[in-house]
Amino acid sequence: MTTNAPRPAAADRIAPAVWKVAAVVSVGSFMSQMDSTLVNVSLSTIGHALDARLATAQWIVTGYLLAMALTLPLNGWLVDRIGAKRLYLFCFSTFTFASALCGFAHSMSALIAARLFQGLIAGMLVPMAQMMIGRVAGKHLERVMGYATLPILLGPILGPVLAGAILTHAAWPWLFFVNVPIGVIGVAMAWRLLPRDADTLDRRRFDFLGFALISPGLVALVYGLQNAAHSAGLACVLAGVLLLAAFIVYSARKGDAALIDVRIFSTRIFSFAAVTQFCANGMLFGRQLLVPLYLILACGLSAAQAGVLLAATGVGMMAAFAVLGLLTGRFGCRALAAGGALLACAATLVFAWMAAHTYSTAWALVSLALAGIGQGTISVPSISAAYAALPKANLPTANTALNIAQRIGGPFATTLISLTVALAMRDSGATHAHHFVPAFVLLTALHGLCLAATMGLPVRVIRK
Repeated sequence: MTTNAPRPAAADRIAPAVWKVAAVVSVGSFMSQMDSTLVNVSLSTIGHALDARLATAQWIVTGYLLAMALTLPLNGWLVDRIGAKRLYLFCFSTFTFASALCGFAHSMSALIAARLFQGLIAGMLVPMAQMMIGRVAGKHLERVMGYATLPILLGPILGPVLAGAILTHAAWPWLFFVNVPIGVIGVAMAWRLLPRDADTLDRRRFDFLGFALISPGLVALVYGLQNAAHSAGLACVLAGVLLLAAFIVYSARKGDAALIDVRIFSTRIFSFAAVTQFCANGMLFGRQLLVPLYLILACGLSAAQAGVLLAATGVGMMAAFAVLGLLTGRFGCRALAAGGALLACAATLVFAWMAAHTYSTAWALVSLALAGIGQGTISVPSISAAYAALPKANLPTANTALNIAQRIGGPFATTLISLTVALAMRDSGATHAHHFVPAFVLLTALHGLCLAATMGLPVRVIRK
């Protein structure tokens, strides 16, 4: 006896076209993550080779981040104007070309200029991954994005190892040349596998005034937060806040003609998702700054020993991403994100307790792994909720707004934590573990704010 009833597994199957898009954007995200890691861990070597001080070499990283902040607000308008596939092909190929320019640089000024150019392109490229998956994944967004994020996490893990191997056997330019074959493969995959852009594109005019307010505002805010210990940094923070406030007022009056229509924040779920993204990125960057400082300065661990412990966070995140689809289907969006924030918060409290009492390697390892698991279950459900709360036509604008929230959250948290540690150590000649207690309490409070924001997410995502 046979039956023609459809099998549930077949109805739940993800279309091959979706996996093709995920594979393409994973290559791009992996390359950008690995590129950042390779450069960050090799600054002193590059500076020595080009006869430049470390403070000057630091602009290889700082200039890249500021240039990225400058062009990040353009992403949504460009997607509407020229199409997602065309923009991705242009940005990916140009980013690869910029990597080659960095390798061919023969002076620090030339290298910094090439990195500025690369950062300008990255500002338009980086937001593309989650948006392109969001356009095609439908009800499988959490599952697909979870798998697509796994290769991205390999970048920071493989980066230091690859940097060490390159600098052992070759000159520093190969830190950048290694991107070229990856970029060529990625461009070829994008050309072949990404779906064609729609014939009807939004030809809205470019908002010059809006760009003149939001882009310099973001650059000033990011730079100011990174240099908040100095009066010039505080002045930049103030200028950035004023420019962004002016843009918000301007955009609210301009509506959908603005570069980014801030009226999307009137959608309650989207606003909570944006705050969740801000906090989640702040938690991640804050932990990456504070935990190594505590382990090395207060506990006497070497950089290598601290790195091994911190790898547990990456392993925990990878484990969470691998089962995101299953967990979301079982527990729902709100419970999963809130549970992740609560788990990461508890793991951070362990470090606050150790800083006040005594250090334990076993507890540090377990808490970092749990923090990674918790961290890995926050962002994707909130992104999914944000996309589902708005019409699909608003996806490029929503994606740009969420990425801006993410980019600000990181430096905001690291600035507050750096100032807190500095104040605690100000009147002491030596570094003690208890100096880190206020900073861990502050980081725990940020986890609490994230937990509160996740409670505004829907119980389950219902896509329009």
